[in-house]
Amino acid sequence: MTAPAIWIIFPLVFAVFLLILPRERWITLLGAAFCLLLAWLAFWLPPDTAQRFGPISVRIDATLRLFGRQISLTSADQTVLILVYSVASFWFFGTLAAGNARRIIPLGLAIVALLVASLAVQPFLFAALIIEVAVLLSVPMLAEPGQKPGRGLLRFLIYQTLAMPFILFAGFLLSGVEAGPADLALIAQAALLLALGFAFLLSIFPLYTWIPLLAEEALPYTVGFVLIIFPTFSLIFGLNFIDRYSWLRDSPGLLAGIRFVGLLMVVSAGLWAAFQRHFGRIFAYAAVAETGISLLALSLPDQRIGLQVFFYLLVPRALAFGVWTISITILKKQAPELTFVTSQGLARQFPLAVIGMFLANLALAGTPLFASFPVRQVLWEALAVQSLPAAILLGVASLGLWIGALRSLAVLSMAPQNTKWEARETWSQRLLIGLGLLALFVFGLFPQWAQPLLASLPAMFEHLGK
Repeated sequence: MTAPAIWIIFPLVFAVFLLILPRERWITLLGAAFCLLLAWLAFWLPPDTAQRFGPISVRIDATLRLFGRQISLTSADQTVLILVYSVASFWFFGTLAAGNARRIIPLGLAIVALLVASLAVQPFLFAALIIEVAVLLSVPMLAEPGQKPGRGLLRFLIYQTLAMPFILFAGFLLSGVEAGPADLALIAQAALLLALGFAFLLSIFPLYTWIPLLAEEALPYTVGFVLIIFPTFSLIFGLNFIDRYSWLRDSPGLLAGIRFVGLLMVVSAGLWAAFQRHFGRIFAYAAVAETGISLLALSLPDQRIGLQVFFYLLVPRALAFGVWTISITILKKQAPELTFVTSQGLARQFPLAVIGMFLANLALAGTPLFASFPVRQVLWEALAVQSLPAAILLGVASLGLWIGALRSLAVLSMAPQNTKWEARETWSQRLLIGLGLLALFVFGLFPQWAQPLLASLPAMFEHLGK
């Protein structure tokens, strides 16, 4: 048995099986349990490592050859597999509260498996094509049945697709200069193509206009899944580029450029979030700001600390995205437009959903006692050492997210005095929102619990973080 078969091929086959199940609850329970099983296997049986269980020794081979290409998952990928499939399991369980399991879980599982394959395929440039296939699979998950695709979905598909030719052509130009810059003119052309490709892939300012549009058009919980999974794997794909080419890794302007782009995304998104009148758009700009935060972490001179901050942020980000989008989805059933005008006073009918949305917003703003605060503080301090104005701008962006949260809470609390308080959330919705908020607090109070798991993540790169 090989690792790619377990963590890539089996999930793809199981996703097809989930599509034919007749009941959504079966799809939810089986899909979430299957992802949890894959995460457990990655923990107890890491790839390419022998494990002894009594008299039996078990070893999972790291490499599979398929269609003339090598797909390899090693022990260095163990933590990524645990994180990815744990987040997928958490997200799939959330469909008990958000609904739409028939579209989210089978397609979502296939997307996760393909994105894991993008990390494992050799030559690594084939990852761009695999990411594009995952993007195409996300279209039927985001599109509303029987409705014409909106502008946000079309822009998402166009921008993600435009990234591929730039990245592939840059890889073609660089195929003969992996060790060093043999031709400076060729290197300059390839660097420009790479910059354009990843600008489209990561939705760098001003190319993130599709994100708030999509948040208005599609189910918020589905949008949240797309915004947690695609930027994460795109950033890891970009890190593989930096790790592979020494001239790029040692470029004197690389970190400054990444820092500038990260600040541009964080500040612009934070300021836009402060003035929005649509709950989905506020979440969308918070997601854009999170991509900027990841770029700021990767711009730190101490690459090992930057990588640990980047990977640690994945857990609180997934929790906050999940709680926030479940809460918005609940409110959307009562106020389909999700605007401030149509949603006034919903706190009297859905108090827990409003609390979940508000606290998840604060968690992404880096509020103390929440999961992202300890590592956000590390990032803030390290950024202040490099550039005090940059640290101040990061604070301004966080203030913008705070203002968006307070405006949302004020609008949802506006109701006539005689309006009765009642909780219309189902028990599954209350349970999942409550557990998500509890996890955000627990990770904020005890961030050291994640350290043993995340400390080994930089090892997945050959040069970065060493």
